Amino acid sequence: MNAIIKIALVDDEVLFRKGIAFLLQREDNIEIVFEASNGEDLVNKLLENEIKPDIIIMDLKMPVLNGVEATKIIRKSFPEIKIIALTSYDSKSFIANMIQVGAVAYLIKNTTPKDLIKTINEVNKKGFYYNESVLKTIQETIVSSKNSKGNLETSFLSPREIEILQLICQQKTTSEIAEHLFLSPRTVEGHRNNLLLKTESRNIAGLVVYAIQNEIAVLTL
Repeated sequence: MNAIIKIALVDDEVLFRKGIAFLLQREDNIEIVFEASNGEDLVNKLLENEIKPDIIIMDLKMPVLNGVEATKIIRKSFPEIKIIALTSYDSKSFIANMIQVGAVAYLIKNTTPKDLIKTINEVNKKGFYYNESVLKTIQETIVSSKNSKGNLETSFLSPREIEILQLICQQKTTSEIAEHLFLSPRTVEGHRNNLLLKTESRNIAGLVVYAIQNEIAVLTL
């Protein structure tokens, strides 16, 4: 049996939030640990509750404290919690901004229930998940920002780290990478932690963005 994925839902639209909760509670491997109506409410509940969520599904536009600011706080105070942005905004700037501050997936509110459940399971398994439209936006945004930045220095990464980074970009799990390279999962984790430190990335999603930016990997759509 799969381990239970603990979820927190954050959205100021009560009807929408309750609809998502109803949908997710029908899944055998998903449990809603709490709901929150805005970013401040979320942070308070994270501090109060002993049981922390594995994944937060976060709206962006909310009163008191919006999703972008709440994500920044959570990435600092609770870095192990993964954040999926679920919003009605699909502009490139919103997507790029949320990924930059630490969201590991980005979904538009007109997504299908099947896509939402798939995203939760993929994020739980791999640490991040981007669908085709978000990957396209990341690539387009990075190409335009790269032209103004110039190439970044990548020579401090070892050949093995580059190899592992390329496999991460193919959305491979730690165990899949270990099997592919004939390494132990622990060794792969060590390389992955070194990559995070060397590239100053907040999470696996940041590594993917770094890899595209430096042409280490090209994501196939």
